[in-house]
Amino acid sequence: MTSRRSVILGGLMLLSSLDLYAQSKEINIVYIGDSITQGVQLADPVTQAPPATASMNLQHREGIATVNFSNQGRSGFTTVDFLPPGETFKHVEVAASELAQKPGLLIFSIMLGTNDSAITGPNGAPVSPENYFGNLKSIIDKLLNDYPESKILLHYPTWYSPNTYNGAQYLQQGLDRLQSYFPQLRKLVKYYAAANPGKVFIGDKKAFGYFKKNALTDLIPENGHRGTFHLHPNVKGAAALGSYWANAIYKLAMASK
Repeated sequence: MTSRRSVILGGLMLLSSLDLYAQSKEINIVYIGDSITQGVQLADPVTQAPPATASMNLQHREGIATVNFSNQGRSGFTTVDFLPPGETFKHVEVAASELAQKPGLLIFSIMLGTNDSAITGPNGAPVSPENYFGNLKSIIDKLLNDYPESKILLHYPTWYSPNTYNGAQYLQQGLDRLQSYFPQLRKLVKYYAAANPGKVFIGDKKAFGYFKKNALTDLIPENGHRGTFHLHPNVKGAAALGSYWANAIYKLAMASK
């Protein structure tokens, strides 16, 4: 009798496991961003950049079957550089089209704004809050038009030290401008909630504060025109940023049908 019960319980557990696997999510992610997304200054960006750490984090979470991703981070790039139908946007769409052939949910994970906020240097900088909104809207509109089943996450750009000045000039003015983009991201989500519901969401908002608090341990010290500044995550910081992104992506994926 005990043996029979064990067989029945074992069978039920197997069926439960198979049912859980059948319900597990397959997700395909295109990460759009600048040098922080790209993993500049990391020894092995392929495995250490935030898209890689976020995707690995997700792969080990309950309810996730497979994770495929493409890192479309571009050092020094702004929202202007990603505008359709430019060459950079075409590269994004090539990556997205490859991932769209795989089963599962296609997600665009976007974190742009650092280079937009600069005083001088990057293409189009400084980008006003209004133009930041307009540029992202143009990017999102095209993505949703070409991949209507996809979903989009907009992450707040991360903190950098107010003396940041390398080939581009950021400083306190840039940091202030960066934070003026946050309301524009919320405005975009509100706009799409009415115009195209269930497609565009705020992603991570916490990494900005995390890096401000942990700059000395999680950001690389770099020599600049105003002394040592902190902008790019080190290995620890990239893993932390990846974890924040993974939290947002996981929440979206598990809530999606």
